[in-house]
Amino acid sequence: MTYSLPIETDRLTLRRYVETDYDDLLKLQSNPEVTRFLLYDPKTPDEVTESLAGRMADVPMDGPDQALTLAVILRATGQHLGEVTLFVENFAHQGGELGFVFHPESHGHGYAAEASRELLRLGFEELEMHRIIGRLDATNDASAKLLERLGMRQEARFVRNEFLKGQWTDEAVFAMLQDEWNERL
Repeated sequence: MTYSLPIETDRLTLRRYVETDYDDLLKLQSNPEVTRFLLYDPKTPDEVTESLAGRMADVPMDGPDQALTLAVILRATGQHLGEVTLFVENFAHQGGELGFVFHPESHGHGYAAEASRELLRLGFEELEMHRIIGRLDATNDASAKLLERLGMRQEARFVRNEFLKGQWTDEAVFAMLQDEWNERL
């Protein structure tokens, strides 16, 4: 499947990572406030080097277990705000998963919504996904509100289904279907 990069919005550029993004990615992935709700703990510099290499790879998005992670850059300043990811969640059933991680200082400006909306567009319109979900720690209210603002609906809450960072956590699952996306236009 083909898709077009970079993606430009009024305020943002969504593009592949490049080697010079290392410091920004280190700042993001090593911050305990950022990783609080993520599946990983703050990363070491070596782990970030490995993470960056994976983000720079060309991903065709034409098979199971693939993920496209894009750096989100503020066009006016070139500042790295965070990243958005579209996963091939269920290839056989044309399913995707949306993820987003942003620097704390970029919260509250609508950047995550603007970037995530573009990834939903990419998934539904260019990659022809049938369904895209968003999974998160059920206590992550800010991310849940973002998914709702994007038009996704909560479909499930799995009680104490994941053991993360030393405790059992609840998981909330939000979703949108391609025809629901099309109705929003």
